[in-house]
Amino acid sequence: MSAPDMTAPDAGVVYVARGAGYLDLAVASARTLRAQHDALPIDLYTDQPAPGGLFDQVHPLPPEGQRDKIACMARSRFDRTLFLDCDTLVLAPLADLFRLLDRFDLAVAHDVRRASRLIRQGDRYQLPYAFPQFNTGVLLYRHSSAMAAFFDAWGAAWVAQGGGRDQPAFRDLLWDSDLRYHVLAPEYNMRRLTVLDAAEPADLVPVILHSHRLLQHLRQPGAPRVQDLATLLELERAALAQEWAAHGRAVPIPAGEDPAERFRASDEGAP
Repeated sequence: MSAPDMTAPDAGVVYVARGAGYLDLAVASARTLRAQHDALPIDLYTDQPAPGGLFDQVHPLPPEGQRDKIACMARSRFDRTLFLDCDTLVLAPLADLFRLLDRFDLAVAHDVRRASRLIRQGDRYQLPYAFPQFNTGVLLYRHSSAMAAFFDAWGAAWVAQGGGRDQPAFRDLLWDSDLRYHVLAPEYNMRRLTVLDAAEPADLVPVILHSHRLLQHLRQPGAPRVQDLATLLELERAALAQEWAAHGRAVPIPAGEDPAERFRASDEGAP
C-alpha cells in the first residue's frame, strides 16, 4: 500500500481547546507538529480567538451539554483524522501513522495504570483485565458511516453516564463494535516517560508525547509551566520514586527482591 499524500486535504489533525489556557497548550502542541509537517492541515475547535498562520481552519465549539472532543471528532472535515489532546508534543513525523488507515477504521493506545480500579472500570460491563481502557487523547480514525455511528453512540453514552471520563464508555462500545481497530504502540501516546530510561537503542522512537504535566500550571495555582521533554522526564523520575516510596518500595528494584511481587502486592492489585 502506498503512503497517503501528507499535503492532501484527506489527512489532517484536529485539536479541541476550551478556554484560553487550553488554547495556549494547543498552540504549543501544533507548533511541534508544524516542525515535523509544514503542510499537514491542522484544524482547531475553540471558543477563543486563535492566532493566525498556524491553523488551517478554526471552528466554533459545539453547544454545551456535549463532550467537546467527541462532538468535534465527529465533525472533522478530513477523510483521515488524527485527534490530539492539547497536552501533547509531536516529536517525530506522522506519515507512517496515517498509513494505518489504509487497513483500519481506528487506532488508539491502551491507557496506563491498567491495574488501577479506575482504569479497570467500565460503563456497562466488567470486562477482562486483558481488555483495558484506551486513552482517547490520541485517536486516529477515518471517515465512514461506521465511525459516525460509533461517535454518536459514544457521545450519547457519555451524556447518559452524567459526564466525567469518556474512556469507560469508549471501552465498552469498542468491545461491542465490529470496527477494525489497531492498538498503537506506546510511543504514539507516551504517557509514562520513564520508559525511556529502560529502553534499549533499537526499542522505539518517541513520536507523540502526552503528559498531564504540560497542563499542571492550569490545575495547580503557582505550578511552573512545563514545555519540554527533558523537564518532563526529570519530574516523572521523581514521581516514580515517590509512588513506590508510598508503597514502601525503592527504585530501582533492589537486588534479591522479586520484581513482579511488588506489583501484585500494590493496593489496587492484580487482575
